[in-house]
Amino acid sequence: MGSHKKDKEKKKHQGKPGTETNTQVKDKKEKLDNNFYEKELEKLQIELVKLQEWIKAKNLKVVVIFEGRDAAGKGGVIKRITQRLNPRICRVVALGTPTEKEKTQWYFQRYAAHLPAAGEMVLFDRSWYNRAGVEHVMGFCTQEEYQEFLRTCPEFERMLLRSGITLIKYWFSVSDEVQEKRFKDRLEDPAKRWKLSPMDLASREKWVEYSEAKDEMFKYTDLKQSPWYVVEADDKKRARLNCIHHLLSLIPYKDLTPEPIKLPPRQERKGYVRPPISDQTFVPEIY
Repeated sequence: MGSHKKDKEKKKHQGKPGTETNTQVKDKKEKLDNNFYEKELEKLQIELVKLQEWIKAKNLKVVVIFEGRDAAGKGGVIKRITQRLNPRICRVVALGTPTEKEKTQWYFQRYAAHLPAAGEMVLFDRSWYNRAGVEHVMGFCTQEEYQEFLRTCPEFERMLLRSGITLIKYWFSVSDEVQEKRFKDRLEDPAKRWKLSPMDLASREKWVEYSEAKDEMFKYTDLKQSPWYVVEADDKKRARLNCIHHLLSLIPYKDLTPEPIKLPPRQERKGYVRPPISDQTFVPEIY
C-alpha cells in the first residue's frame, strides 16, 4: 500500500507543469539509435517542407518561440527545423543586447518589428521572455519593469492571436547535471566555446533563481490561447524529434508539393564568344 502511494506521488510530481528541480526524477531511456534518428529526422523535415508550402499558399503568419535553460538544445532544434526550408519563408530571429535607443522604446517594440508577414514563419531563438528570465534574474531591469511585463505580456500575445498570428511557445527543460556536462563540452571544444557566454556561467550560480523565475513566468503566461509546451531536453535527439513532430501537429496542412518539373532545353550559343578563362581570379585549390 505504501509503495503504491509513493508511485502515485512520483507520477503526480513528474506531471506537474513547470516542475524543474535538482531532485526531479526522470525516467532513463535507452540511447536512441542513430540510424533511426536520421531516418525519422529526414521524414519530419520533408513534412516541414510541406508545411512551408502550406504557410506560403494560405498566407499564414506563424511565430514559434524557443525558450529554456542555457545549453538545453534550443539552437539544435532550430537548426534542424530550418535545415531544408526556404529562408525567405522561414527565418530565425536571435536578437542581441538592446541598444541604448532600444532601451528607451516600448519593451515589445523591437520584437514586433520582426513579426511575420503573410506567408512567413518566424522562429524566435529567445524572445520577449528575456525580461521574465535573464533580465529579471540578473537585475538588468527594475522590479517595476518586470511586474509590468508580467501584466502586459498576456495581452500582447492575445493581440497577436487576434491579428491572425499563430503563436507557439516551447520551453526546453534540462537537468542541472546534463547542463553541467554540456557546459564542460563547450569549454573543451574550440568550435563550441563561443556558445558559452558570461550569462551562461552566471546561470550556474543562479539555478534556483532561474527556476523560480520560470515558474512565475508560467503562472502569468501559460495561457489557454497560447500555452507553454515543455520539451524534455536531456536527450538532444529525442528532444529534436519530439519538438518537430509536435510543431507539425499544431498546424493542419496539406501536401502542396509541386508536380515534377521538366527542364527546358539549354539555349544554344549563337555568335557569342566568352572572354578567356585566364581573365578570372580563382580560389586556390588547396584540397
